[in-house]
Order: sequence, then structure tokens, then C-alpha cells
Amino acid sequence: MEILAFGVQADEKPLIERAFQGHDDVHCLDVFLNADTAPIAVGHEVVCTSVNCDLGPRVLQTLAAGGTQMVAQRSTGFNNIDLQVAERLGMTVARVSSYSPYSVAEFAWTLAMAVNRRIVRASTRTRDFDFRLDGLMGRDMHGRTAGILGTGKIGEAFARIAHGFGMRLLGWDVAENPACTELGMTYVSKEQLLTESDLVTLHVPLMPQTKNLIDADALRAMKDDAILVNSSRGGLVDTAALVAELREGRFMGVGLDVYEAEAGLFFLDKSLEAIEDDTLARLVTFPNVLVTSHQAYYTVDAVGQIIAATVKNVLDYTAGRRSENVLVPRS
Repeated sequence: MEILAFGVQADEKPLIERAFQGHDDVHCLDVFLNADTAPIAVGHEVVCTSVNCDLGPRVLQTLAAGGTQMVAQRSTGFNNIDLQVAERLGMTVARVSSYSPYSVAEFAWTLAMAVNRRIVRASTRTRDFDFRLDGLMGRDMHGRTAGILGTGKIGEAFARIAHGFGMRLLGWDVAENPACTELGMTYVSKEQLLTESDLVTLHVPLMPQTKNLIDADALRAMKDDAILVNSSRGGLVDTAALVAELREGRFMGVGLDVYEAEAGLFFLDKSLEAIEDDTLARLVTFPNVLVTSHQAYYTVDAVGQIIAATVKNVLDYTAGRRSENVLVPRS
């Protein structure tokens, strides 16, 4: 069986090809799946996708018409897939339900400390042999409060690092994580968490209930000198509202590895093009904001686990088996 993998990064390609060797033939493309590229998949029973691929009704219909019967998503998130349409078309959909939580948690901390200690600005200065300390003052995290929205595996890993810093831990989730409680975390309302936290980090999935979880009201509830980190999904933050608050001179720092309109931008080289997204263009101009291109998961450990799970999903599909990774079962 031939598999067509869309949106494959250069570092991923040899890992994917090696993982499928001996099972199926896989062809890797660096282009993302969308309405324009979907016809390429004609004749491929399985397509392998990333979170920035478009699997809306039009794309799914094109895939189904071309003979595709399975979508194997190389991510935990699946908000880019219309599951109802996939089910109606008789397509199997699977994702990777979990992988190394440390990759994302550690990167979230990297963002937090980078904006706290002004690392990007300092590095830029020293490259120009400017060794002044003006404007580079950060603060100790020890003794301050970390507010963690979403205390699943990634949130727990983040909390363990915060505990190592000697921080007070506040948590918010639909259910308490006993491991976080053992670390001394206190579960509070979202409002209290935002009001009292010096560092706010997001580790919840993007669903209708969490869309714009951090909206204008939430941002106004935060401390003026708080740090906000989002390494989960861009749609959790109302970016226009965030820009408005940043224009007022608020927040010690903001670290974003995701952006609500990142599709068509992230993972691509746009350096020679005019960026039409005015919100993003304004966002990256703030000296206390650091934006990265959805790379929190991008470690050899996590990517290896993602690929291994994807191979298993395809093998399960072929054998007619069902696992916890299946979102839409084989009809």
C-alpha cells in the first residue's frame, strides 16, 4: 500500500521513511494538504497529515473521490479535521493521542525564561558587540506564582519544573490531577488564577469551549507585569485583544509558539513575501513578545514517538484493529 505524507519537514523525512520501511511505501511531500494539493493524493489509500493541513469538507470529498480511505494525523490535535464529514464519507481517521509531554513543557519554560531574561534582545546586542545591560533586567521565578491552565500530562510536566524553581502552583482544569496536588498545586477558578499568577501558561486542547479562553476580559484580569505563554493551540488566545493590551504597555513578556491564524504561514518560508496578516505583523514588533513557529513538540524524542504511533495506526487500520487513537473507525 502506498501512503502519501503531507507537510513533512526535512528533519522528519528520513525518520518517517525509516519507520515505514518493511511495512508500506511512503512518499513524503513538504507541501501541506489543502484544496489545491488534495488532487495529488489520487490513488493513495492512506494520507498522512500534520496539524496545519486543511481537512475540511471540500478537501475530504476530494480525497474520498480519489480513493483515500484513511487519514493518519501526525499530531494530538485534530481541530483541522471535519470528523462528521469524514464519517459520512466512510473514511477512517486516527491521530496520535499522546507523545513526550516533556518536549512541550520544556519549550514552554524556554519561552517563559527567554522573555523574562530578555535573551533574544541580549543575543542581538552582543552580535553587534553591544554589551550594555540596559533594558535586560529580568526577575527571579523562585517564590512567584505559576498559573497552569490545563493540568494533563504536559501541564503536570510544566508544574514539576515550576516546583523545581520553588514557585507557588495554581491550577485550573475540569478535573484535578493528583500528581499536581502532591506537588502542592491549589486548584482555583480561572479568574483567581489569572489575577494571582506571575506566569500563566496554557496546556488545554482547542475546542469550542476553549476558543478564546484568554480573551479581552481574561487579559485585563492578569497582572500588568505577568508573563503569558501559549504552546498549545493558537485559538486559545484572542490575538487582537492581546495586541491591544500590549499597546498599553502591559505584561512582562509573552511567549507564543502557536498563533490562531498560523495555517498557511507556520512551517513555511515567508521571508521574501509581504505578510498580509496585520495582527501577526504588529505582534512581532513588541520587544517583550517572542513568537516561534509551532516547534514545541519538535524534539527527536517526541517526533520519534509521533511517527511510531502513526505507523501503528496505519498497521491497525490495515489489520482492522481499533485503538484509542482512532477518531473515526473503519466503516
